Amino acid sequence: MRARNMHIRQPANKKGLAIARKPDAEAGTRTPTGILPLDPEPSASTSSATSAKSLDNKVRIPYSKSLYLSRRFRLFSEGVALRMEVFRGIDSIRGRLKNPAVTIGNFDGVHRGHQALFLKVKQWASKLDGQSVVITFHPHPLQVLFPDKQLTFITSHEQKLELIESCGIDATVVIPFDHEFAGISAESFVTDLLVDKIGIKAIVVGYDYRFGHGRQGDIEYLKRMGEQYGFAVDTVAGFKTDDTVVSSTAIRQMILAGNVRDARKLLGRFFEVSGTVIEGRKRGASLGFPTANLRVTSQASPRTGVYVVEAEIEGKTYGGAANLGYNPTFGDVDLSLEVHLFDFNQDVYGKPISVRFIDRLRDEKRFSGPDELIEQIRKDVSKAREILSGMRGK
Repeated sequence: MRARNMHIRQPANKKGLAIARKPDAEAGTRTPTGILPLDPEPSASTSSATSAKSLDNKVRIPYSKSLYLSRRFRLFSEGVALRMEVFRGIDSIRGRLKNPAVTIGNFDGVHRGHQALFLKVKQWASKLDGQSVVITFHPHPLQVLFPDKQLTFITSHEQKLELIESCGIDATVVIPFDHEFAGISAESFVTDLLVDKIGIKAIVVGYDYRFGHGRQGDIEYLKRMGEQYGFAVDTVAGFKTDDTVVSSTAIRQMILAGNVRDARKLLGRFFEVSGTVIEGRKRGASLGFPTANLRVTSQASPRTGVYVVEAEIEGKTYGGAANLGYNPTFGDVDLSLEVHLFDFNQDVYGKPISVRFIDRLRDEKRFSGPDELIEQIRKDVSKAREILSGMRGK
């Protein structure tokens, strides 16, 4: 679901979203196992971390009925014109970018710490009368370096690009990561890529940023290279909210634990999964609660259970209650997401859907039969409506 106005050079092929996962433990307590934590974000001590209050006046996340992520998640001021150019590979950059201010990273989740970094990049671009540029990687470096490990991500690659665009960034360079690129020295990374190809005028990174083969390069090395090649180097402290340092790893752990409310605080928006509605077993309809069904993807999957959600289909948003799990009452084996949408009666098979996780109601459990399950679903729906009504009334 790429934003309509995002211009992309040499687009990559999209992969399917419906990837099933097998269960690994008892229903009600099962979470995906064998997951390798992704590379840590720049750390921050209590004294060095930036408070969330410093960003509050610049970040706003209105609810919109647009289908496109860049419009739903407009993270900065509403006056931002959204048109980001995406370069697939360094060689796809035709002509020099104008006085580029750059930041580099994986940016999984595009969380509030990333947003603070992008804000600083935009400030440098304005100062230089230039362009704000994000450099990121696809596939994720750990997918290349550890191909046998099961990895999960907060956002898909396409969703990440849309969220970066929504922050008002002018251009993103997506570097195809492979073993050859992993072997580039720190010096070559600066001279060949940043200076010769990008034409860098300023770079903004986390205060403990390292780069190059074997993590050879650090901030001091970057500053020396900046003096030699004429670009500024700026650093941003770790970002904190409610005394928690914001990082992709922390958010991922919250999501896997089902703590979607706290994950929202660190993300600056609700955690969301997207996919295509698939045909299920139609049990929900037979119970009086029809559902839109999705298979879980390589995005981080919350702990199994029942959730309050909002779902977006064809540009409209609907409240709902969702069951994420294995349907232990019926003995299913595949992890699935079943969303009952309130005040909704349409055929949506094969259509794209985005589901935002608002709150967690309870664990998934086995019931004695359909009647007991129906009674519990009624309670879940009533509670979900109450939570959504209270949220919208604020």
